[in-house]
Amino acid sequence: MTRNSIEAEVLSRVLPTDAERAAAQAMGEKLIAAVYEAANVPAMMTGSVARGTWVRGDKDIDIFMLFPPELSREELQEKGLAAAYAVVEKFSGTAEEKYAEHPYLNAVIEGFDVDLVPCYHVASTAEMKCAVDRTPFHTRYLLPKIAPLREDVLLLKQFAKGGGVYGSDHMTGGFSGYLCELLILAFGGFSEFMQAASKFRYGEVIDIEKYYPDAKTVRKKFSEPLVVIDPTDRDRNVAAALTPTRFAEFMELARDYCAAPSPVYFLADPPTQMGRGEFAEVLEKRGTAMLAIRMKTPPYVADTVVPQLRKSMESIRSMLVAEDFQIHRAEVSMGGEHSLIIFELLVDRLPEIVVRAGPPVWNHENADRFVDKYLTKGEFAGPWIEEDRYYTEVRRKYTTARSLLEDAPKILSGALGKHVRQVMEESGYEVLSGTDIWSAEFSFFLSAFFARSSHAIRKLREIGQTPAQK
Repeated sequence: MTRNSIEAEVLSRVLPTDAERAAAQAMGEKLIAAVYEAANVPAMMTGSVARGTWVRGDKDIDIFMLFPPELSREELQEKGLAAAYAVVEKFSGTAEEKYAEHPYLNAVIEGFDVDLVPCYHVASTAEMKCAVDRTPFHTRYLLPKIAPLREDVLLLKQFAKGGGVYGSDHMTGGFSGYLCELLILAFGGFSEFMQAASKFRYGEVIDIEKYYPDAKTVRKKFSEPLVVIDPTDRDRNVAAALTPTRFAEFMELARDYCAAPSPVYFLADPPTQMGRGEFAEVLEKRGTAMLAIRMKTPPYVADTVVPQLRKSMESIRSMLVAEDFQIHRAEVSMGGEHSLIIFELLVDRLPEIVVRAGPPVWNHENADRFVDKYLTKGEFAGPWIEEDRYYTEVRRKYTTARSLLEDAPKILSGALGKHVRQVMEESGYEVLSGTDIWSAEFSFFLSAFFARSSHAIRKLREIGQTPAQK
């Protein structure tokens, strides 16, 4: 297969060394043996290390412990965690419990980042008892197929990392490693896929195993921007986590790279911090109002917390909009200690008066009720008739956006995420404005918030091109 000089140079940097491969394989074998010793059940290494598609420097090993399907969910959790802790203790590692569909251990063992995940040992995905049961089948499917294309997978992974679209977590909403592998498998190589991706449209369908008769049939079942049918499970879209934004950003990156290849497309933008003084200068320059809600971070993994933060953000955004506060942008950030929901408002202060629309005059019962309510209650004008409807002026409940956010019963009445609501009820929350929003914990997040642009645009700026020059 043909590689340009840029891709050859990238591969020289990202291909794991023979020593790295040997060390990872040896560690995996020791962990598998330790699982059997601890729980008398088989285990297998999954993920990119198992398939040889990991990028140099990555030290992540996924070990799936295969328990009999006869166990109850409670027994699986109990026996799985016990076995995982025994493995960690054997190697004098450190561990932290995390929770996806059920608890698992994330451990540091001899310099490797190890996930020890209990699952059911089922014969096919049709017999799955929980979602994690599917993962071992991914490795079994790809192992005999992906070996000739490992370099191509590494190129795609590094390209996606360089473009800021790698990672299927909820903060990123991008490409998972498994998705990258399947895309390379489907198109036969990195160059082939890039050429195809540069011409993708919303609703693109890839069905490697031809489970469905045509793309139209697939799109009746799946509505995501990119649909990649899981070869191990016809009812699953591997690209379900890919957001429309990240899909469009990748198409832009692919189009630009194919037109004018450059090494910058494989290099991640370095994260930048924003100091308090710089933050104050940006606020002054923009002339908008910044408000934020800060709370303790719920003790769950990002894939659980971030969607709940976004759900809470949308609920609060709706409240602000309903009270006539104009929001320019909103975003969330999950930190180690605290989480932030931030709003940039075009208007954060309103007059005392607000107009309330009433029913049409001809709707006698409701019209009379409206007039009775405001006949002596109103402090301002009204009620009056405009065309066929009653109107009146009343005193606004919230004249500032901050006063609304500080109304805890109001905020907590909204459709907040379960764990977000729990920490806000139990520990309270802070409403911050202006420069008080800044903290070292969120300095990277705030920098990215204000430096918003697509990654492809940043690459063009870096290489000094305009779209017309490509």
